[in-house]
Amino acid sequence: MKMNTNRILQSMAGAAMAVAMMAGAQTPAPSEPAPASASAPAAQAAQAPAPATAPAPLPTFVLTGPLQWLPPATFDAGPLGKLSVNGIVTGFAQFQNNYVPGDDNAQATLSNGQIFIQKADGKYQYYVQAGAYTMPTLSVPFLSAQDTMKNFYGPVPVAFLKLPVGKTTSFEIGSLPTLMGAESTFTYQNFNIERGIVWNQENAINRGIQVNQTVGKYLAASLSWNDGYYSDRYSWLSGSLTFTKGPHSLVYDGMGNLGQTAYQTAATPVQNNSYMHTVIYTYTKGPWIVQPYFQYSNLPTNPKVGVTKGTSATGGAFNLSYAFKSGFSLPARVEYLTSSGSATDGSVNLLGSGAGSSGTTFTATPTYQKGGMYVRSDLAWVHATDYKPGSVFGKTGTDADQFRGVLEFGFIFGNNIIGK
Repeated sequence: MKMNTNRILQSMAGAAMAVAMMAGAQTPAPSEPAPASASAPAAQAAQAPAPATAPAPLPTFVLTGPLQWLPPATFDAGPLGKLSVNGIVTGFAQFQNNYVPGDDNAQATLSNGQIFIQKADGKYQYYVQAGAYTMPTLSVPFLSAQDTMKNFYGPVPVAFLKLPVGKTTSFEIGSLPTLMGAESTFTYQNFNIERGIVWNQENAINRGIQVNQTVGKYLAASLSWNDGYYSDRYSWLSGSLTFTKGPHSLVYDGMGNLGQTAYQTAATPVQNNSYMHTVIYTYTKGPWIVQPYFQYSNLPTNPKVGVTKGTSATGGAFNLSYAFKSGFSLPARVEYLTSSGSATDGSVNLLGSGAGSSGTTFTATPTYQKGGMYVRSDLAWVHATDYKPGSVFGKTGTDADQFRGVLEFGFIFGNNIIGK
């Protein structure tokens, strides 16, 4: 089964953006009342009504940390209901050694210019994310925002309709973030600016239908029928199960193609015929975020799609973040990923550095955020082993190591654009 959804999603985004801009001309809702002063007499405080809950970011958007998202600006859009709007604009500069032909030792671009529009209440809800973006990834050459949108998910990467059914069940249909993995697609969602080599084995965006279910106090589950690696061929089943109690969270993600897909693009690699399992543990308490995870993927033998010998990739990562006072934080990530086979036995080159190769990475990302403004820098190192000469770093593809320094400067918009 094949569907062309891009035109529909772009139309949804255009309509929602137009409504948001028109609604913005209306008088904003009164600001929330401030809590009583700490110096007020106890009797007066006891008689005063409880202050309204402070606005919080909507739960639809996934942000791992340490960056903090802002509560949305809200607008009355008439028959379309109450719209919640956020935005982000970021710039990006990259410096590296041992760059490959076609790349450069220094690059700069607008890395994100996006608007997020959602209706988060009522029987019919929706979410639209539109604009420019990049997906910088360790060991992968630089790609501008224009080329990223052209070769991957277009100007409306995420847009879906959400239908709540009762208090614990909901359905989503459209262009959805993947259920797989610990890292998300866009720079600002993650510990680090650049995505890791483990993330690079996963899909990022898929189109399909998803059901979400909360089970009791601690369990949440999602199940999705979709097009895998953005193939527009609907034969993938994905699922996620999350157990959360106190500061602890344990997640299992699994996905696989129940059919076969010979179709390939930059967004739809040969991995579109694979299956994958991930287990993620997260501890979040006070200034600490600790997150180790394990991932395994397997691409079975299938000559019809060009896989003459089945190949697997096994690896994992350890993420750690500590938030200091005054807006400073220091996240770090260590990864290791290895693939089966060898350069001579017909195995698929899953890592990009040759069949049977392995990679180790380390990334530290000192970060400062004040309100909606943030600045951070990646200091990253990649080391390849058992690689095929000509397939790694440097002008001849024979350098095993690459160092990168990346700077990202951004502004997050939400209720900070509405006057009090």
